[in-house]
Amino acid sequence: MNRTYTNDRPARSRDGRADAGRGGSGYGSQAPRRTGGPVRSGGYGRRPAAVQGEFALPRTITPALPAVEGFADLDMPEQLLAELGRQGVSAPFPIQGATLPNSLAGRDVLGRGRTGSGKTLAFGLALLARTAGQRAEPRQPLGLILVPTRELAQQVTDALTPYARSVRLRLATVVGGMSIGRQASALRGGAEVVVATPGRLKDLIDRGECRLNHVGITVLDEADQMADMGFMPQVTALLDQVRPEGQRMLFSATLDRNVDLLVRRYLTDPVVHSVDPSAGAVTTMEHHVLHVHGADKHAATTEIAARDGRVIMFLDTKHAVDRLTQDLLNSGVRAAALHGGKSQPQRTRTLAQFKTGHVTVLVATNVAARGIHVDNLDLVVNVDPPTDHKDYLHRGGRTARAGESGSVVTLVTPNQRRGMVRLMSDAGIRPQTTQIRSGDEALNRITGAQAPSGIPVVITAPVVERPKRNATPRGRRRPASATRRTPVRQSGFGAVA
Repeated sequence: MNRTYTNDRPARSRDGRADAGRGGSGYGSQAPRRTGGPVRSGGYGRRPAAVQGEFALPRTITPALPAVEGFADLDMPEQLLAELGRQGVSAPFPIQGATLPNSLAGRDVLGRGRTGSGKTLAFGLALLARTAGQRAEPRQPLGLILVPTRELAQQVTDALTPYARSVRLRLATVVGGMSIGRQASALRGGAEVVVATPGRLKDLIDRGECRLNHVGITVLDEADQMADMGFMPQVTALLDQVRPEGQRMLFSATLDRNVDLLVRRYLTDPVVHSVDPSAGAVTTMEHHVLHVHGADKHAATTEIAARDGRVIMFLDTKHAVDRLTQDLLNSGVRAAALHGGKSQPQRTRTLAQFKTGHVTVLVATNVAARGIHVDNLDLVVNVDPPTDHKDYLHRGGRTARAGESGSVVTLVTPNQRRGMVRLMSDAGIRPQTTQIRSGDEALNRITGAQAPSGIPVVITAPVVERPKRNATPRGRRRPASATRRTPVRQSGFGAVA
């Protein structure tokens, strides 16, 4: 099967869209204003009323290609189809089946779906298929995937690496907290696809280590969080540097006003695929609000943490995360902390320990609300209720991923009840509400809670020894026996192994 995949698309102008970035968001003046082009609507005419604070989706002018039911029905390189089989991916998720026929044809795509709905392969397969057979010059990538967090960047890289290898494309991950020198070296080596957080990519561009003028396919993943984190000026500045006639894909779990501005400014007649962020959760995810008295909340939290199986617990502050983690360790629960105050190697190690089951409770701030995928994670607990319905949806999105089932439990004290009712309404969710106390049968039934052992534990950090030169073939994993365990105090971060 001989096919040619290019990034070439009919020339189009985005020049009239500069004003769309101006206004209340405060970032419109950050990006260079373009002049001289015709003003185009990009499919925006009369729109239905927005729901739950989100903007109304644009109306597509050019009819979309129909969805497919199998990957074999897609116009993709045979190597990618074979790799899908090797990875055990048998059928596309709805967002993949709907968007891939159009993105493979070069259309812009706007995809909305809750986390875990398959967005990574939805944009990743299209980007790799259309870039296959091309070679990048040093410092001049051909494809760009922008994400808000380091964890999500690593997850996207891990998910796409086997497929990129199958079509002989090189990936580079560009994030903060890691060696900028190594990342610059990867770009100098001619990586075709870059997965990046906006801040570190801007740093490398400012150093002359990267240019985006050859980027023909650009993806924004979790665009709403990039807006929430204040990345919008950097994102618009980066988008203004890629090929203006190139393909743009924007994927997000929620769409608010800031994302609306991105869509109007940078997407042309996009194919729209939207799944209500709370919709996919109805049959696969249970939502529980547990009313608990403040004096009993800590005991109930500890009993939930002592359950069999893994759980992620969300709190509002780094200090609260560290304090609960230590309390759980003292109670006999294998817990570890994850928040923005940890170094990137510490965060990476903690996630690895959680995924392998060495740590059973991940205590985290919202840094873990996106970009973390753990198989068979069936419980997420909001120890501190989120203040925004989008945060609730993204926290809950760590469970019930890829068609699996799961539960989201939120502990609510009497003074938080009214706010929780409003938040659930905004999220479009009708939870089951139960009054509980520590030791209750209801708490055990809903969460699997049980009494902790009370025997303090110390988390040890596995350390992989460096193989001797030429001792292990490149790319082959060393056996598990080649690890040693070094005791680390408190939550596993007292020393760097």
